[in-house]
Amino acid sequence: MLTGKLAVITGSNSGIGLGVAKELAKQGADVVINSFSDTPEDHALAVEIASEFNVNARYISADMSDATQCRALIAQAGAVDILVNNAGIQHVAPIEEFPIDTWNAIIAINMSSAFHTTAAAVSGMRERGWGRIVNVASAHGLRASPYKSAYVAAKHGVVGLSKTVALETAEDPITCNAICPGYVLTPLVATQIPDTMEQYNMDRETVIRDVLLTRQPSKQFATTEQIGGTTAFLCSPAADQITGTTISVDGGWTAL
Repeated sequence: MLTGKLAVITGSNSGIGLGVAKELAKQGADVVINSFSDTPEDHALAVEIASEFNVNARYISADMSDATQCRALIAQAGAVDILVNNAGIQHVAPIEEFPIDTWNAIIAINMSSAFHTTAAAVSGMRERGWGRIVNVASAHGLRASPYKSAYVAAKHGVVGLSKTVALETAEDPITCNAICPGYVLTPLVATQIPDTMEQYNMDRETVIRDVLLTRQPSKQFATTEQIGGTTAFLCSPAADQITGTTISVDGGWTAL
Protein backbone atom coordinates (compact mmCIF):
# COMPACT_ATOMS: atom_id res chain seq x y z
CA MET A 1 0.00 0.00 0.00
CA LEU A 2 2.85 2.40 0.84
CA THR A 3 5.53 1.01 -1.46
CA GLY A 4 7.77 3.79 -2.73
CA LYS A 5 6.92 6.14 0.14
CA LEU A 6 9.45 7.31 2.72
CA ALA A 7 8.32 7.65 6.33
CA VAL A 8 10.17 9.47 9.11
CA ILE A 9 9.11 8.61 12.64
CA THR A 10 10.61 10.65 15.48
CA GLY A 11 11.31 9.04 18.84
CA SER A 12 11.11 5.57 17.32
CA ASN A 13 13.82 3.34 18.75
CA SER A 14 11.28 1.87 21.19
CA GLY A 15 7.64 1.94 22.26
CA ILE A 16 4.94 3.59 20.18
CA GLY A 17 7.36 5.02 17.62
CA LEU A 18 8.94 1.65 16.91
CA GLY A 19 5.50 0.07 16.61
CA VAL A 20 4.51 2.71 14.08
CA ALA A 21 7.74 2.26 12.11
CA LYS A 22 7.23 -1.49 11.89
CA GLU A 23 3.61 -1.16 10.75
CA LEU A 24 4.50 1.37 8.04
CA ALA A 25 7.35 -0.88 6.89
CA LYS A 26 4.91 -3.80 6.85
CA GLN A 27 2.80 -1.73 4.43
CA GLY A 28 5.84 -1.30 2.18
CA ALA A 29 7.15 2.12 3.22
CA ASP A 30 10.85 2.80 3.56
CA VAL A 31 11.46 4.14 7.06
CA VAL A 32 13.77 6.40 9.00
CA ILE A 33 13.74 5.74 12.72
CA ASN A 34 15.12 8.27 15.17
CA SER A 35 16.10 9.11 18.70
CA PHE A 36 18.69 11.31 20.41
CA SER A 37 21.10 8.43 21.03
CA ASP A 38 23.50 6.99 18.47
CA THR A 39 24.39 3.43 19.48
CA PRO A 40 25.06 0.21 17.56
CA GLU A 41 21.74 -1.06 18.92
CA ASP A 42 19.90 1.89 17.34
CA HIS A 43 21.35 1.14 13.92
CA ALA A 44 20.75 -2.58 14.40
CA LEU A 45 17.04 -1.85 14.80
CA ALA A 46 16.99 -0.32 11.32
CA VAL A 47 18.79 -3.36 9.92
CA GLU A 48 16.22 -5.65 11.57
CA ILE A 49 13.29 -3.68 10.12
CA ALA A 50 14.85 -3.70 6.66
CA SER A 51 15.39 -7.45 6.82
CA GLU A 52 11.99 -8.33 8.27
CA PHE A 53 9.90 -6.24 5.89
CA ASN A 54 12.16 -6.07 2.81
CA VAL A 55 12.29 -2.26 2.80
CA ASN A 56 14.99 0.34 3.12
CA ALA A 57 15.43 1.43 6.75
CA ARG A 58 17.87 3.84 8.36
CA TYR A 59 18.52 5.21 11.82
CA ILE A 60 19.29 8.93 12.10
CA SER A 61 20.24 10.43 15.44
CA ALA A 62 18.73 13.84 16.17
CA ASP A 63 17.85 15.62 19.40
CA MET A 64 14.22 16.70 19.14
CA SER A 65 14.76 19.41 21.75
CA ASP A 66 16.99 21.24 19.25
CA ALA A 67 15.24 23.10 16.42
CA THR A 68 18.25 22.87 14.12
CA GLN A 69 18.54 19.11 14.57
CA CYS A 70 14.80 18.66 13.98
CA ARG A 71 15.06 20.34 10.60
CA ALA A 72 18.34 18.61 9.80
CA LEU A 73 16.66 15.23 10.37
CA ILE A 74 14.22 15.97 7.55
CA ALA A 75 16.96 17.23 5.25
CA GLN A 76 19.12 14.17 5.90
CA ALA A 77 16.18 11.77 5.45
CA GLY A 78 15.47 12.99 1.91
CA ALA A 79 12.10 13.10 0.16
CA VAL A 80 9.78 12.61 3.14
CA ASP A 81 6.28 11.46 2.19
CA ILE A 82 5.04 10.47 5.64
CA LEU A 83 6.01 12.31 8.81
CA VAL A 84 5.06 10.86 12.18
CA ASN A 85 5.86 13.18 15.08
CA ASN A 86 6.05 10.88 18.07
CA ALA A 87 8.97 12.02 20.23
CA GLY A 88 7.99 12.86 23.77
CA ILE A 89 9.00 12.99 27.43
CA GLN A 90 7.01 13.33 30.65
CA HIS A 91 7.40 14.79 34.14
CA VAL A 92 4.92 14.96 37.01
CA ALA A 93 4.98 17.76 39.60
CA PRO A 94 2.73 20.51 41.03
CA ILE A 95 2.97 23.62 38.91
CA GLU A 96 4.62 25.68 41.64
CA GLU A 97 7.35 23.04 41.90
CA PHE A 98 7.67 22.25 38.19
CA PRO A 99 11.31 22.74 37.13
CA ILE A 100 11.69 25.46 34.51
CA ASP A 101 14.26 23.50 32.49
CA THR A 102 11.97 20.46 32.48
CA TRP A 103 9.01 22.57 31.31
CA ASN A 104 11.13 23.95 28.47
CA ALA A 105 12.35 20.48 27.47
CA ILE A 106 8.85 18.98 27.41
CA ILE A 107 7.46 21.83 25.31
CA ALA A 108 10.44 21.59 22.94
CA ILE A 109 10.37 17.82 22.46
CA ASN A 110 6.62 17.14 22.66
CA MET A 111 5.37 20.14 20.69
CA SER A 112 7.95 22.42 19.09
CA SER A 113 9.72 19.51 17.39
CA ALA A 114 6.51 18.77 15.46
CA PHE A 115 6.45 22.37 14.26
CA HIS A 116 10.06 22.25 13.06
CA THR A 117 9.86 18.88 11.30
CA THR A 118 6.56 19.77 9.64
CA ALA A 119 7.84 23.13 8.49
CA ALA A 120 10.86 21.40 6.97
CA ALA A 121 8.86 18.60 5.28
CA VAL A 122 5.71 20.19 3.93
CA SER A 123 7.22 22.02 0.94
CA GLY A 124 8.64 18.79 -0.43
CA MET A 125 5.29 17.06 0.03
CA ARG A 126 3.66 19.81 -2.01
CA GLU A 127 6.26 19.48 -4.76
CA ARG A 128 5.72 15.73 -4.98
CA GLY A 129 1.93 16.04 -4.79
CA TRP A 130 1.29 13.84 -1.76
CA GLY A 131 1.94 13.82 1.96
CA ARG A 132 0.73 12.50 5.29
CA ILE A 133 1.53 14.10 8.64
CA VAL A 134 0.50 12.18 11.74
CA ASN A 135 1.13 13.72 15.14
CA VAL A 136 1.05 11.37 18.11
CA ALA A 137 -0.67 13.49 20.74
CA SER A 138 -2.42 11.91 23.73
CA ALA A 139 -5.71 11.67 25.54
CA HIS A 140 -4.07 14.54 27.44
CA GLY A 141 -4.33 16.55 24.24
CA LEU A 142 -8.10 16.51 24.85
CA ARG A 143 -8.32 16.16 28.63
CA ALA A 144 -6.25 17.40 31.55
CA SER A 145 -4.78 15.76 34.62
CA PRO A 146 -3.22 17.43 37.64
CA TYR A 147 0.55 17.67 37.98
CA LYS A 148 1.17 17.28 34.24
CA SER A 149 1.08 20.95 33.23
CA ALA A 150 3.82 20.83 30.60
CA TYR A 151 2.70 17.53 29.04
CA VAL A 152 -0.96 18.56 28.87
CA ALA A 153 -0.07 21.98 27.46
CA ALA A 154 2.23 20.45 24.84
CA LYS A 155 -0.25 17.79 23.73
CA HIS A 156 -3.08 20.34 23.47
CA GLY A 157 -0.66 22.38 21.37
CA VAL A 158 0.01 19.42 19.09
CA VAL A 159 -3.73 19.03 18.48
CA GLY A 160 -4.01 22.72 17.61
CA LEU A 161 -0.95 22.57 15.37
CA SER A 162 -2.45 19.59 13.53
CA LYS A 163 -5.63 21.54 12.80
CA THR A 164 -3.71 24.56 11.55
CA VAL A 165 -1.46 22.53 9.25
CA ALA A 166 -4.52 20.69 7.92
CA LEU A 167 -6.14 23.99 6.96
CA GLU A 168 -2.96 25.26 5.33
CA THR A 169 -2.68 22.08 3.22
CA ALA A 170 -6.40 21.49 2.64
CA GLU A 171 -6.18 22.11 -1.11
CA ASP A 172 -3.11 19.94 -1.48
CA PRO A 173 -3.14 16.14 -1.41
CA ILE A 174 -1.65 16.39 2.08
CA THR A 175 -3.42 15.51 5.32
CA CYS A 176 -2.49 16.24 8.92
CA ASN A 177 -4.11 14.53 11.87
CA ALA A 178 -3.43 13.74 15.51
CA ILE A 179 -3.73 10.35 17.17
CA CYS A 180 -4.64 10.59 20.85
CA PRO A 181 -3.67 7.39 22.67
CA GLY A 182 -4.65 6.60 26.21
CA TYR A 183 -2.38 4.31 28.18
CA VAL A 184 -0.32 2.15 25.82
CA LEU A 185 1.54 -0.96 26.94
CA THR A 186 5.08 0.04 26.06
CA PRO A 187 8.26 -1.44 27.56
CA LEU A 188 8.52 1.66 29.78
CA VAL A 189 5.01 1.18 31.17
CA ALA A 190 5.62 -2.55 31.64
CA THR A 191 8.66 -1.86 33.82
CA GLN A 192 6.57 0.46 36.04
CA ILE A 193 4.02 -2.21 36.92
CA PRO A 194 6.12 -4.15 39.51
CA ASP A 195 7.11 -0.93 41.29
CA THR A 196 3.48 0.18 41.41
CA MET A 197 2.45 -3.23 42.76
CA GLU A 198 4.94 -2.82 45.58
CA GLN A 199 3.95 0.80 46.23
CA TYR A 200 0.24 0.01 46.60
CA ASN A 201 0.64 -3.55 47.92
CA MET A 202 -1.62 -4.84 45.12
CA ASP A 203 -1.46 -7.72 42.67
CA ARG A 204 -0.65 -7.09 39.00
CA GLU A 205 -4.24 -7.25 37.73
CA THR A 206 -5.52 -4.83 40.38
CA VAL A 207 -2.71 -2.36 39.74
CA ILE A 208 -3.43 -2.38 36.01
CA ARG A 209 -7.19 -2.08 36.40
CA ASP A 210 -7.55 0.27 39.38
CA VAL A 211 -4.37 2.36 39.28
CA LEU A 212 -2.87 2.60 35.80
CA LEU A 213 -6.13 2.27 33.86
CA THR A 214 -8.42 4.00 36.30
CA ARG A 215 -9.43 6.56 33.63
CA GLN A 216 -9.53 4.09 30.73
CA PRO A 217 -13.05 2.55 30.71
CA SER A 218 -12.06 -0.50 28.67
CA LYS A 219 -9.59 -1.44 31.43
CA GLN A 220 -7.25 -2.60 28.68
CA PHE A 221 -4.05 -1.04 27.43
CA ALA A 222 -3.85 0.06 23.84
CA THR A 223 -0.96 -1.60 22.01
CA THR A 224 1.84 -0.18 19.92
CA GLU A 225 0.53 -2.30 17.04
CA GLN A 226 -2.86 -0.59 17.30
CA ILE A 227 -1.26 2.86 17.16
CA GLY A 228 0.77 1.68 14.18
CA GLY A 229 -2.36 0.37 12.48
CA THR A 230 -4.19 3.65 13.06
CA THR A 231 -1.25 5.53 11.55
CA ALA A 232 -1.23 3.24 8.51
CA PHE A 233 -4.97 3.82 8.06
CA LEU A 234 -4.42 7.60 8.06
CA CYS A 235 -1.88 7.06 5.26
CA SER A 236 -4.29 4.96 3.19
CA PRO A 237 -6.62 6.12 0.38
CA ALA A 238 -9.57 5.51 2.71
CA ALA A 239 -8.34 8.47 4.78
CA ASP A 240 -7.81 10.92 1.91
CA GLN A 241 -10.56 13.21 3.25
CA ILE A 242 -9.66 12.83 6.92
CA THR A 243 -7.65 15.87 7.92
CA GLY A 244 -7.48 18.29 10.82
CA THR A 245 -9.01 15.90 13.31
CA THR A 246 -8.10 13.71 16.26
CA ILE A 247 -8.50 9.94 16.48
CA SER A 248 -8.67 8.66 20.04
CA VAL A 249 -7.24 5.22 20.80
CA ASP A 250 -8.00 5.34 24.49
CA GLY A 251 -10.52 2.66 25.44
CA GLY A 252 -13.22 5.29 25.93
CA TRP A 253 -11.25 7.71 28.14
CA THR A 254 -12.30 10.84 26.25
CA ALA A 255 -15.92 9.62 26.00
CA LEU A 256 -16.33 10.36 29.73
